[in-house]
Amino acid sequence: MQDLYVENQTPLPHQVPTEPAPTSYQNAPGPMPPVSPRRSRSRVRTGSMIALTLLLAVVLGVGMFAGWQFSRTGSTDTTTAVSQSGTGSATTAPSLTSNNIEAVREAVIAKVRPAVVQVNVSTSNGSAIGSGVIIDRRGYIVTNNHVVDGAQSVEVVLYNGTNLQAQLVGTDPADDLAVLKITPPSSGLTVITLGDSSKLQVGQEVLAIGNPLGITQTVTNGIISSVGRNVSEGQGGATITNAIQTDAPINPGNSGGALVDMQGNLIGIPTLTAIDPEFNTPANGVGFAIPSNHVASIVPQIIQTGSVTQN
Repeated sequence: MQDLYVENQTPLPHQVPTEPAPTSYQNAPGPMPPVSPRRSRSRVRTGSMIALTLLLAVVLGVGMFAGWQFSRTGSTDTTTAVSQSGTGSATTAPSLTSNNIEAVREAVIAKVRPAVVQVNVSTSNGSAIGSGVIIDRRGYIVTNNHVVDGAQSVEVVLYNGTNLQAQLVGTDPADDLAVLKITPPSSGLTVITLGDSSKLQVGQEVLAIGNPLGITQTVTNGIISSVGRNVSEGQGGATITNAIQTDAPINPGNSGGALVDMQGNLIGIPTLTAIDPEFNTPANGVGFAIPSNHVASIVPQIIQTGSVTQN
């Protein structure tokens, strides 16, 4: 585990950031899970304060970016599909049955991991780590806008450890999406396949792949907990419509990575995780992802024009 931290060359944060990024639920099916600000000072709890907190948690929901790992080192829509041609993995996932889940999971991971990258961002305040997914053989990578917001330079680390400088093609802050561009190496790139997020079923198995806490190429597994959530990222932030809720663990650094089904198709971009309102800590197993169908609509517009003209 220590080797992974050294490899990332980015120190883990020593404290939780201090400003909240609220999340709210609108028109969400079923009961709304309570969430609260990610960042707050510890308070002396009294009976009345706890009662008030619980009441507010029922009325209001808030959340946080699954975001990026941030460490201060300085002071203080068209319907055009994203191109899927490219160098694919030789691994194929077998059909899922009642007794081969482990073999399927291993095959999916082997297929998808080469298409997931680490995104290193330098800003005026320090450095940040997030994740990205290669979606086009020409070197286009999708990530979250909040991963690259304020970036002065961006570097991408491929699955094989190759470091490449990346250009920011364009952003869509309203949907928390951004597109990067790298020059493909001579060996080519492994491109992920976009799935159809409209066909997701609650209870189906999924995997999340990214760089949580700067630990590269980490895989977590879970299920689809709900679909059709409308999640607000808070003040001045994006609102994710039809968000996918999953219990696959999503941690800082997972943002912009891959949420895939058991055929290795990209079905979402992990973006947010909820916060337990009682302890002001990340809620175990309550994460959200931007659906792949929205990615398929937005990303081609960014590639073609650098911005989004139609949602």
